[in-house]
Amino acid sequence: MQVKLMPDAVRAPAFERTLPAVNEAANWVSSVGFERFGLKGAVRELRKLCYGELKARGFGAQAAQHIIKRVADAYTTLRAGIKAGNLGGEGSKRRIKAESKPVVFRPDAAHTFDDRCLSWNYDARTVSIWTLDGRIKNVRFVCSADALKQLTEHRKGESDLLRRDGMWFLIATIDVPDTEVFEPRGFIGVDRGINNLATTSDGTNYTGRRLSRYRRWQARKKAELQARRTRSAVRLLRKRVRREARHATHINHRISKDVVAVAQRTERGLALEELRGIRERVTVRRDQRATQSSWPFHQLGSFLEYKARRAGVPFIEVDPAYTSQRCPRCGHTARANRPTRDHFSCRRCGLAGPADHVAGVNIAKRGSSAWVLVNAPVPGPA
Repeated sequence: MQVKLMPDAVRAPAFERTLPAVNEAANWVSSVGFERFGLKGAVRELRKLCYGELKARGFGAQAAQHIIKRVADAYTTLRAGIKAGNLGGEGSKRRIKAESKPVVFRPDAAHTFDDRCLSWNYDARTVSIWTLDGRIKNVRFVCSADALKQLTEHRKGESDLLRRDGMWFLIATIDVPDTEVFEPRGFIGVDRGINNLATTSDGTNYTGRRLSRYRRWQARKKAELQARRTRSAVRLLRKRVRREARHATHINHRISKDVVAVAQRTERGLALEELRGIRERVTVRRDQRATQSSWPFHQLGSFLEYKARRAGVPFIEVDPAYTSQRCPRCGHTARANRPTRDHFSCRRCGLAGPADHVAGVNIAKRGSSAWVLVNAPVPGPA
């Protein structure tokens, strides 16, 4: 949950000094740990090396601990990403680059505060927060009424302080309990794509035609700004990139909210195709490469998942193989069943229709089968 901080002219300089200093200290801890341990530095070892120096630099005990833990967590994440192959195989350029230098934190990167360094007053809508200038109290924050209710009832754990476009924000962790999942009467299959952002097995189609025009217009404007090569053009380019990301997030929220509402009303579950690694598996036309690489397909899936869990709607991911080439009536699977990108026509039984709708129906069927297998009772010992 994100809230906006409103420090006045007296308190704002303390924030401006603290966040860059914290990130500079994190970079120092990272370089010391990398020089001594490589990518294998842990909290205990980094604490022995760096805690005393951080205290001497003016950081409180808890702030110093957070800086050290943050650096250790960054290396843990990096090691996990390398192990999972996210940076390529052994010897790849990305992996060599990541392994050859310490982790670096931006001057305005978010920093973590726990309840010892940060306290909330929900009634007054203020926070008290640690800075290098001491504890600053009664810093006002603003948010919607719904967000304030979520914070009051479900905030738990740490919060991150960050600066964006000259404004200060706190991102608080909230722990909302999942609603009990009901037993579905069937499943709604959701097929995600480029031209049609989402198509359900019910035939509902969330077309991306208007969005494609918007993104092409944004691409032209960004190209014009890139050609200028001035500082003001760079600032405007960053603003446009963030605006486009917010627009995509809004659309994904709207689609996922509608789909989950239908599933909840009809007491059905949601089935999505598993798209991990789709950019490596699937080839698209040259003019669609940028769209495939930039549109947040995973974000739409994650929105559907968390909204479904919050509403108690069963959610499952299924194998996406041949969902748009398989006939849902007779089961015949062939590339010839999809003569064009948008049309499906079974060569065996003659069933025809929009390819995305057919894929959604196949996904729904696989979801029902997978749900039965996942929730089947485990046989007891003989």
